Amino acid sequence: MSSGHKTMTGFLTVICGLILAIVGLLMSWPLWVWTIIAVVLLTGSTLTARAIGPSGAPIPPDRMLEPDLPIPEPERWERLVSEVALPSAVPDYDFLFSATIRWCPGDSRADAPYINPGALAVDAVLDRARRITAAQPPHRSSLTQHQLNGALGTMVPDPSGRVKALAEDVTLRLSEADIERLHKLSTVRKDEEVWEHERNYERNKRAYLGEDVFKDTGSAVVWWMAKNDDHVEKAVNLIGPLAQLSSAANNTEIPERFRHLVSGFPPERERERPDSRPSPDDLFYDAPFLTARAFDEASVTDLMERAMDLLGLEEDSDGRAMLGRRIADALRAQGHADIAEEVRRRFDEPPPPPEPDPDLDPDGFGPDSEAAA
Repeated sequence: MSSGHKTMTGFLTVICGLILAIVGLLMSWPLWVWTIIAVVLLTGSTLTARAIGPSGAPIPPDRMLEPDLPIPEPERWERLVSEVALPSAVPDYDFLFSATIRWCPGDSRADAPYINPGALAVDAVLDRARRITAAQPPHRSSLTQHQLNGALGTMVPDPSGRVKALAEDVTLRLSEADIERLHKLSTVRKDEEVWEHERNYERNKRAYLGEDVFKDTGSAVVWWMAKNDDHVEKAVNLIGPLAQLSSAANNTEIPERFRHLVSGFPPERERERPDSRPSPDDLFYDAPFLTARAFDEASVTDLMERAMDLLGLEEDSDGRAMLGRRIADALRAQGHADIAEEVRRRFDEPPPPPEPDPDLDPDGFGPDSEAAA
């Protein structure tokens, strides 16, 4: 019985009961009459409900003996790919690609040959991913992974149009060995960049000092005054050292007009005879520096003689002669025979024989010796 039929039967039963109750109260029916009326109402409502209700059963009898048919599993069009190598923008550094690839059939014709839709979907997704990763540097794998998730998250037909494919849960990473190599290369590249900047800074500083500050003595004085504009007297006292610095920076001699301001400059006697050859004492004059002219005019023998004097080898000593002989042999072995001969004559020349005594005859006997004989 449906709920509508039950509601209608109940409604009619209540209406009839109310009418009989009103009549019984007006006519003062006895108690046994009320009992009979109640039984009649219940019996009538039941019979009425059966009369107006549906006649057949909810499930036909011929269907009651058949078992429930099993529900088939839904077909899942997806495939997992793991650790597929995809190229990066740097040769020999490949990304490792993993994802879940889903697809659905595309346009299929009745006369089309049998296809493997899963293989077509995987190939289409990998081709799309390869075009993206080939333009990305290997150290940007995290950023490239998000780009792939966005680019491969749309169903796109494969080149043949037979399947539509997308990728989910994309992961992209590098091998541990490649990560370590990239870290080392990054560290070296950063250190090299810092070193290059430091070298450029040093080169610029040298150029500034050599070509601008110490170009000449005047530039050096102006540079010092720009940094110490309140110390004029000190600047005057530093003209000599600044002239010396500028000359050393340019590998030139100190200008004549500033030489009297340089302490320890060689005495005037050296400058009075510029065309004469300096002696060893003049060459190694006790000064804070030696002029380039003095070195150019000094010979190897002069320099060796001064060196032996500094070593404390006395004139005509055996040690001085032995050292000179060895140096001459070494020079001759190197192909400097002329210099070797000059060194030998200066330090290893045998002493001249003693002059004969006029009072002695050639045999070493005097005139008195003959008389004695």
